[in-house]
Amino acid sequence: MATLEEIAELAGVGRSTVSRVLNNDPRVRSTTRERVLEVVRRENYQPNFAARTLASGRSDVIGALVPMALPSVFSDPFFPQFLEGVAAACDAADALLMLWLALPETERRKVDRVLGGGPVDGLIIAAHVVDDPLVEALRRGGKQFILYGRYPADDVSYVTVDDRASAHSVVSHLLRVGYERVGTIAGPQHMFEARDRLAGYVDALRDFGMPAAPELIVEGDWSEASGYAAMRRLLAAKPDAVFAANDSMALAALRAIKEQGLRVPEDVALVGYDDIPAAAAADPPLTTVRQPIRRLGEVAAQTLLALIDDPSGAQRRIVLPTELVVRASCGSTGGSERNPVRSRVRG
Repeated sequence: MATLEEIAELAGVGRSTVSRVLNNDPRVRSTTRERVLEVVRRENYQPNFAARTLASGRSDVIGALVPMALPSVFSDPFFPQFLEGVAAACDAADALLMLWLALPETERRKVDRVLGGGPVDGLIIAAHVVDDPLVEALRRGGKQFILYGRYPADDVSYVTVDDRASAHSVVSHLLRVGYERVGTIAGPQHMFEARDRLAGYVDALRDFGMPAAPELIVEGDWSEASGYAAMRRLLAAKPDAVFAANDSMALAALRAIKEQGLRVPEDVALVGYDDIPAAAAADPPLTTVRQPIRRLGEVAAQTLLALIDDPSGAQRRIVLPTELVVRASCGSTGGSERNPVRSRVRG
């Protein structure tokens, strides 16, 4: 592979001129720039990564951190779809993506390395909890970062959907159909999206004049195993419909219902959240809230890159729209219903 000095010699310019061309310095004349770039292309020259980072102060590397403390991190299709969107946006911007799967005991140590001058320009945090020490450390550090999921701080950027309104929409649909004992398998209540989906469930019941019965609320942890166990507990309370806070728990709940000799939706209606690919293939097909998972990852990366380019800009809080997808599991006519929650961007 050619060196920087060899590129300079072949182009008939000095080494510093080649460096300015590679760093898009506007002071280089267009004819000189094109001559240097032609040699770079012909020789397939790749700038030294460490040297370029040192010279520009940028690595063009984005980090995506997925906490492995989540039981569903490898089984839930959410994360592969989200990261696919992140990777697509990085590719389009000619940025590199570094993926970290962080155990709780190493998560903070990895972030400390990044804040201490690690190899990335910014971080995407794919999941976080209430009062997350990781997020608080990033707020005090100098790196740009963005979260998936809302966070109640004005100096934090995030991309999300309106989980509360979306849960309200799907539970309201059950109540409009005529179900009267609607239970829920909630997500882990130390996470904002789980709290918001439970709040949307309670809001819908209240709007229809129904109390939230404690025996009809069971907490899961997003995993299939927790959804199955929660459904077994809920069946003792005799619900006529159940809202599961994600599709993985809903599909496991479907199995638990069938194992008790009950039918969906004739005996117990069932709805989920996410619209993962398995939802449409279930028997019966699962009514669910479709959130644009891949697009969430794409927008997260695009927004982070914009924040890196302009660190003085305002923090961004982006809310993408969801869609209620009505299928046979809720006992009403199939189709889709556009959620009243619309896309919002707040600076």
